[in-house]
Amino acid sequence: MAKHPFLSDEWFAVVEQLVEVHGAEVPTQASITMNVSVTDTPFGDERHLHMGTRDGRVHWGIGHADDADLTLTTDYETAREVFVTGDPQAGMQAFMAGKVRVQGDMAKLMAAQASGAGPGANGALAEAIQGITE
Repeated sequence: MAKHPFLSDEWFAVVEQLVEVHGAEVPTQASITMNVSVTDTPFGDERHLHMGTRDGRVHWGIGHADDADLTLTTDYETAREVFVTGDPQAGMQAFMAGKVRVQGDMAKLMAAQASGAGPGANGALAEAIQGITE
């Protein structure tokens, strides 16, 4: 399968297909919607997306969701490391280093992480995204 630059329009299109193929199942008790603003992208502007879990399924897409519980802001390299590798430890380290800013319901974010609904919760999906990302 072809590889695409992280957060490019092509990458978003392929990831949307991967979510459908892999079902994107996560723990049913997790329910969170996060807006993500990624700065310093190679595309010349910020990229905005939303992601989360509801009713045991992942939901995500381009742009911010109106009903988000919180907003994460980070730079391109940090976002790539956290979201493509699916490594929750990388996310915690980035937060502690001040590379990720959180506005909104931090308790809900921590609860989602504790329930196993964080990045990488669906191993097949995380592996597929890694496989298509430059």
